[in-house]
This record gives sequence, structure tokens and C-alpha cells, in this order.
Amino acid sequence: MARRAEHKAARRGDSTAEPRTEPRTTGPARVPQTRIGRLASLALAAGELAIGGLAERVRQLAARERARGSDLGPAVDALLSAGNARRLADRLARLRGGAMKLGQMLSLQGEDLLPPEFAQALGMLRAQAAPMPLKQLRGVLGREYGKGWRQRFEHFDEEPIAAASIGQVHRARTVDGRELALKIQYPGVARSIRSDVANLAALLRLLDLFPRGTDIDALAAEAAQQLAREADYLAEAEFLERYAKLVADEPLLQMPRVHRDATTARILAMDYMPGEPLETLGDPGVPQATRDAVGTVLERLLFRELFEFRTMQTDPNFANYLWRSDTGRVVLLDFGATVDFPEDFADGYARITRAIIDGDLEAVTRHAVAIGYALADDPPEQVRAAVDLIMTVCEPLRAIGPYDFAASDLPSRSRDLGFELGFRQRLLRTPPPKTMFLHRKLAGSFLLLARIGARVDARAIALALIERRLRGKRRRAR
Repeated sequence: MARRAEHKAARRGDSTAEPRTEPRTTGPARVPQTRIGRLASLALAAGELAIGGLAERVRQLAARERARGSDLGPAVDALLSAGNARRLADRLARLRGGAMKLGQMLSLQGEDLLPPEFAQALGMLRAQAAPMPLKQLRGVLGREYGKGWRQRFEHFDEEPIAAASIGQVHRARTVDGRELALKIQYPGVARSIRSDVANLAALLRLLDLFPRGTDIDALAAEAAQQLAREADYLAEAEFLERYAKLVADEPLLQMPRVHRDATTARILAMDYMPGEPLETLGDPGVPQATRDAVGTVLERLLFRELFEFRTMQTDPNFANYLWRSDTGRVVLLDFGATVDFPEDFADGYARITRAIIDGDLEAVTRHAVAIGYALADDPPEQVRAAVDLIMTVCEPLRAIGPYDFAASDLPSRSRDLGFELGFRQRLLRTPPPKTMFLHRKLAGSFLLLARIGARVDARAIALALIERRLRGKRRRAR
């Protein structure tokens, strides 16, 4: 979620490079606060899906009748129609909170987890959410700051400059002249995350959306744990301060400061950062060298997070970045989705990344089993399917020289291959839950670089950081 220089710009932000329909909920909408209210909303979604499925089935039968026996091929399961997918996405956008956030996360795991219609529709959730009404907003501010909260501010803009799944952002000026962006959490979101995730997982289980063998409970538990951290704004403040130190040596990156005196568990106060939406770098007239420089620093940051910092901001939504054309710097925003990786996790991905770059399929297979993309006792064709998908999605790492992200059709090829292997042939295992947030970052980062039209030598960047990691481990071993 982000703060934009203009409210209109905030409305444009998303993290997918493909055209899509925006959610219909663009005006203020009250956030359901009680568990019963939120469960009722998902129950309505289930009813809408059932009705939509029946209507889709009727349309299919009518089409067959009109065709009078012509060969139409197998009918698409009515419950998995594109219309039902849009209905579910629209309901989650109105619900917000953990349910919407899980939908966002699943949309970036599409080739592994979901049929294409649902992955595309849930991609709508990565756009702007509906803001809460003024009465709810003022209630949150009163509870967090106490009576007379307005006396803190010389000016408080009641129209949000961004709204997302867990909260919305407002611009304010304190009485001592500080320009702030206040990230204000929706009421009831924090305490409803686990029930939201469990209820949505149950609904998706009923729809039979996941490949065979998917451990839905483990995925839901991993998602609920991380989302609970995202709802703790004091923890996010600590991540933001720590991350600023990690990237202090990157001159093209900039981060806002935390203002602790105005920060609570439900309100995060930061510097207001002016800037343009990052996707403006993809506009005609922007020099290719500028696009490539920004893409390179973001790709280097991705691999530094994995192999060097072992701390990653895992939500590469476009709204979490700003472009400062006056300074040539990228502003990093929103650190609620930050995770720490254990040493063995980073080591495992260093090993498999090096094997992918080297084209060593035997080593890729061995490391894929170690991570959990396949099991040692899986049939050979199932292991080969996992390796085939890994080698496909890692195409930028296998390219010699700069990879043209904008010109690549890799997202559609990966999606088609994943659907074929995972849903039609039932050969893929769902990735381990521990990889969920890394996958979100990897998929979103590809779309980000494609949108800005960057050409980046991902192979050289990854190799340099893997070698640095190995050298460091050798020195520590001595």
C-alpha cells in the first residue's frame, strides 16, 4: 500500500502487467467488524457462487442446444467460470482484511495453485480497495489517539490517498510542521485474520480449486501467521527502521522515517514521500537507460534480500513504490509483509539458483526435492514435471545478458504449463507453505520489471550475490 503524490495516481496502482477489470467497489464501504458479520459476507459469497454456477450451467446447456449436436468440446465446470471468479473477487474486495489479503497472495501463485480464471480475477484485488466511511475512520483515530486527536494536526486530509486490504493512508501535517502519511488500519481486521483465512480456505476447498495433494490447512496457517504480523503496525515500524539500515548503501533507494510519537499498533506514522507512480517509467519517452537502471537496482535488491539480508519485503505491489524523477531514486513503502528467512532457506535457494544458471538438471532435481517441490519417492514423471516448471519460470536466470522483461511472454507460458501439469495431468505438488511469500515476491517482481520496460541481466546479479554468500560462508567456516 502506498502514499501517492496525487489521489488520482493512487487509484491507478496495481501490480499486474496484464489488463483486467477493476473491482466494482470504488466508493466508501463499511468494513464488517464482527466475526459473525465477516462470516456472513463469505456465506453470501458462497451463495453467489452457487447461483452463478447454476446460471452458467444453464447457458452451457442452451449453447449446446443451439449448436444442435456440433462438437463443442468438454464443458467448463460451471462453478469454475470466469463469472464466478469475478463474483468472489468482488466480495473479497468489499470484505477487505485477511480474506482480501489471502486472495491477493493466491493470485500471484496462480500457475501453481489456481485455474486461470480465478488467478486472473483475484488479480483485481491487487488494485485499490474501497475506503472506509468517515464515521469508521474517525472512530479508529479516536480509539488510537484519544479524545481531541485533531489537536495533534494542523491539517488532516479525510480523503485517503490509498486504500488496500488491511488499511488506508491519509496525509496530515502536525502542529510542529511535519508532513506525515498515516497508515490507518480498518477496524476489526486484526482480530478477524485467522477466522477470515480459515473461512476463505474452507470456501475454496468446497470449490475444489487446488491441485491434488495441496495441504490447504498448512497454507492457511502460514498465511494467517504472516497476515497477523502485517496487522501489527508497531512491528512494521521496527522492520522499516531495520530495513533502512540494510539498504543505506544503495544510493538509488530511499525510505520514509517512522514517527514514533504518532505511531500505535493500529496507526503507522511515516514521512510523507512525494513522487510519481513507478509505472510511469513505462510511459513513452522515458529513456531505456533509466528503465534499465531502476530495474537493475530492484532486481539486485530482490537477490540481496534473499541471499544477503535474509530479510525480504514480500509484497511487490506497484503501489509500494514511488519514482522520484527529480532525484532518480525509488522510494520503498509498506513493510508489513516483511519476513526473515533462516540460513538453510537462503542456502537452499542459493544452491538451486546456481544449478539453474549452470543448466545442471541433476542438481536442480536434487535441490528441488530438498526444498520440497517434489519428493524423493515421487514417480519420475512427477519429478520431471516439477523441474520443467522450475526451469521455465526461471528463464531470466538462464538468459545470457540483459533479459527484456516487457517483451517476454513468460507469465502466460508459465501459467499454461503450470495448469497443464498441475490440473490436467495432476503431476505437480503444491509448493511448500514456507515458500509462499518468496513466490509472491518473485512473481510480482517480474511483472513490475515488465511494466516499466526494464532490460536486466538477472543472471549476473544473482551469480554475484551467490558467490558473495559462498565466500562469506567459507570465511566464517575458517
